[in-house]
Amino acid sequence: MTATLRGVRRLLGSPVVQALAAPHGVDRYLELVNPRWSLRDIRAEITDVRRGTADSVTLGLAPNGNWLGFRAGQYARFGVEIGGVRRTRCFSIASSQHRRDRRIEITVKATAEGTVSRHLRDHARPGTVLAMSQAEGEFVLPEQRPQRLLMISGGSGVTPLMSMLRTLCDEGHRGPITFLHYARAEHDLIYRDELVALAAAHPNVRLLRAYTRPDHVGELSGRFRREHLLAAAPDRADRADGADRVHRADGADPHTYLCGPEPLMDAVREHYEVEGMADRLHAERFTLARYAPSAGDATGRVHFAEAGTSVDNSGATLLEQAERAGLRPLYGCRMGVCMTCSRRVEAGTLRDLRTGAVHPVEDAEAQLCVSVPVGDVTVAL
Repeated sequence: MTATLRGVRRLLGSPVVQALAAPHGVDRYLELVNPRWSLRDIRAEITDVRRGTADSVTLGLAPNGNWLGFRAGQYARFGVEIGGVRRTRCFSIASSQHRRDRRIEITVKATAEGTVSRHLRDHARPGTVLAMSQAEGEFVLPEQRPQRLLMISGGSGVTPLMSMLRTLCDEGHRGPITFLHYARAEHDLIYRDELVALAAAHPNVRLLRAYTRPDHVGELSGRFRREHLLAAAPDRADRADGADRVHRADGADPHTYLCGPEPLMDAVREHYEVEGMADRLHAERFTLARYAPSAGDATGRVHFAEAGTSVDNSGATLLEQAERAGLRPLYGCRMGVCMTCSRRVEAGTLRDLRTGAVHPVEDAEAQLCVSVPVGDVTVAL
């Protein structure tokens, strides 16, 4: 059967068939028969829809044969048709990398400004087909699994860590795993029931829930602080020299995987740096840590060469200024990760919002979502 499918794929991809299918291409005709079919593109059908919390939706997805799989912790870019326009966003894969049926799962948390997240929460239905990319991202478990792990998540940051936890449980990992999750209240905890079930079924998995609303009681309360880290790793001891540290005396601090909102990420990162444990912290950001543009950035004009239009430089990102000019450049994550919005800048100077660095550009690619024009800039758009 596999050999037959390969033969059909070679035939459909041949120059003769491609020429006969012009100008639309073979994929245009294949999708009329089955929306998931494509020679090269990855498409995934929604097979299951669960709304576990009021502001989130969990989607089960069946990718087509072009999907190459993923490593626990990675994300993919998903294309969603809204009002005739395809919008692309990045979502972490929450399922175990060892699922035998090759199906995957994502959980999307709707935000006030999230056009795609709100659309999926309100309108996702089984049978809908989404475009998607291959898996991307370096926030993954190493091939040699750490013996001791601490996972810290908040909000929808639970999704890549859920993939890691499910994967480790499927592998029969025996080392201690502490899963520390922050939510406003119990009903806001995504994957609440499954986390409880996994902790009950696996003696090495310990679940700690920290609720930031005072009227909800978990194993911990409030926002991240030093006491929470001590509770998550109770076998740590102070340094032998008596310094006020939370390291284990034998140096075997657990590898910590962190994903969540910016305040949580910053608090944990700062603590690990103070404690000298930054080398044990692995983090994935879902938001962009922005450097504030200088007042001097908003000068000159931004020229969109292909569209033949120019606008006064407002000091916003190139992506935002292009959209306000009525253009529709492709974009994905809007935080400088997925590279979807990369376009050639013909001339000008840009500020990178991730670092604050200012640098001249001439005939080079730039990510529109994290690039602020400084003075006159010309973009091939």
